[in-house]
Order: sequence, then structure tokens, then C-alpha cells
Amino acid sequence: MGAETGTAEAGTHGHGTRPPGTVAGKRWRLRAATAADVEPVAELRATVLRADLERLGRYDEHRVRQRLRDSFSTEHTSVVVLDGERAGCVTLRPVPTGLLLEHFYLAAHQQGHGLGSAVLRTVLKRADAQGATVRLNVLQGSAARRLYERHGFVLESEDPVDVFMLRPPGADAAPLT
Repeated sequence: MGAETGTAEAGTHGHGTRPPGTVAGKRWRLRAATAADVEPVAELRATVLRADLERLGRYDEHRVRQRLRDSFSTEHTSVVVLDGERAGCVTLRPVPTGLLLEHFYLAAHQQGHGLGSAVLRTVLKRADAQGATVRLNVLQGSAARRLYERHGFVLESEDPVDVFMLRPPGADAAPLT
């Protein structure tokens, strides 16, 4: 991975643009999501999840987008902007058990260069400051599971489609193997 120095704050309970960081020589930042982001993010979700959902026999052209539309929250969602262009999104939503990390998608051509790790570190720093446990689910067989494990997430439970993971506050990243 390239140099990763994300300094942005995520989970936009405030408004506006967050300070930028750099990944592989490109500047990135998180900005508060707006209603205008719903459709582009729904399309990003459909594109990013398609292969995994098809492998699991769960891809539905309409449902994959509608699930995002039904749960999209401008209050809790940040858009990842890389060199001035929308590169992804992440939602960090308060729930009774802590925080729920959801809708974390990066455009395929932006994956594998350290941006996901930089964004995740930023989001987890905020969660740690709140003393919050972070939960998420990832599709069975998804490469994203390795990213989450590298950042301290552990298995909570699983079913034939989803893997449910959690990260206690301040959990250290898994050692590199």
C-alpha cells in the first residue's frame, strides 16, 4: 500500500468538508453526504457488490439499489472524495450497542491502494474517541473481510450470506502475517 496519512474526521455529525489526507500521492477527504449523493451511491453499491452477490445467488438489480436508498442517512454518511472526485462513501450510525459501520464502498479502481485503510482508520479513531464498539456485516467470501480484520474487527457470528463482526473500542489492528 502507498503512504497513508488520513487526517479527515468521519461520520459527519457536523457539516461541511473535513481536512484532507493523502494516499499514494493523491489527496482525499470526507465530506458530509447530501440528498444528491443518494443515486450515485446506490449505483456504486450495485457495482461494488455485484460479483459477491451473484456468487451468493443474491443479486437483484433493483433490490441492491433500493436497500441503500431505504437506509441512506445524510446525517451519518460521509462521501469519500479523492482528487476532487467522488470515490466512495461510509456510514457510521449510532445504535444501542455502539456504532454501526455500513455502506462502506469504494469504486473498484480506487481499491487496493490504501484508501480503504485510510478511511477506516479515520472512522475508527472517531469511534475510539467515543469509547464505542463498532459492528458491521460483510458478505461471505468478500475480500473486504481481510481489511476489517487488519483493523481489529473479530467475528461475532455468521450465516450463509453474512459475516457479522465487531471491534471493541481501542482494539489494536491484527498483526500482519
